[in-house]
Amino acid sequence: MINDIIQIAKEAGGIIRNAHGTKFSVEVKSNNLKNLVTEIDKKSEKTITEFIRKNYPTHNILAEEGGEHKSSSEYLWVIDPLDGTTNFAHGLPIFSVSIGVQYKNETVAGVVYDVMRDVLYSAEKGSGAYENEKRITVNSNHSIEESLLVTGFPYNVAENPEKVFERFIEMLKVARAVRRLGSAAIDFCYVANGVFDGFWEVHLNPWDICAGKLIVEEAGGKVTDFNGNSISIFNKTILSTNGKIHNKMIELLNKV
Repeated sequence: MINDIIQIAKEAGGIIRNAHGTKFSVEVKSNNLKNLVTEIDKKSEKTITEFIRKNYPTHNILAEEGGEHKSSSEYLWVIDPLDGTTNFAHGLPIFSVSIGVQYKNETVAGVVYDVMRDVLYSAEKGSGAYENEKRITVNSNHSIEESLLVTGFPYNVAENPEKVFERFIEMLKVARAVRRLGSAAIDFCYVANGVFDGFWEVHLNPWDICAGKLIVEEAGGKVTDFNGNSISIFNKTILSTNGKIHNKMIELLNKV
């Protein structure tokens, strides 16, 4: 199955790459000018869901743009057809395709395709994490002061949900630097390959989390909520680290 996921992620990524820098329609979702969807999101998702329905017709689908396709199967495909839509719509080349597959509510395979870099991250439960063909692991940094962190902000950021501003400031004060890339799936993968030491965010969706969480865990990292508790893909507070700075980040997140 992992080879099928890789194949369709790359096919969807090709659609996105070919559209980058061209003209396409952009819509606003939920009357929020920060929350965009393009016709390319929809084309990518259609390509993926049609592939699943052809090759795995009994499987369930949970996708960002198309909602749910339910059956009695114990398999669930969780899809973000274009993670980083705002970046894509503005011509910033940081966006991805994210596909995770769950069996009996446990993620067993995940793929994140970093489209413009043509880099594919993948993991199967119990088999390690990979960047293209290379096995990857989280880094060994133990110092929060020497850490490069990454975060993102929810579409309702103006309401300051979960104290996002205060928590951001606490991390800025202590860490070496904090970045904001605009694709949660890529953020997870950059923790997995040792670029980032830690990633936190609130109000993510299952399709933002599913594949990336598995890739981090298979790379030896840790993913919990802000209190250190294990999470499902439906949790709304996410902390992902190399494991070594995890407790310090929990302390900082709960300081405010």
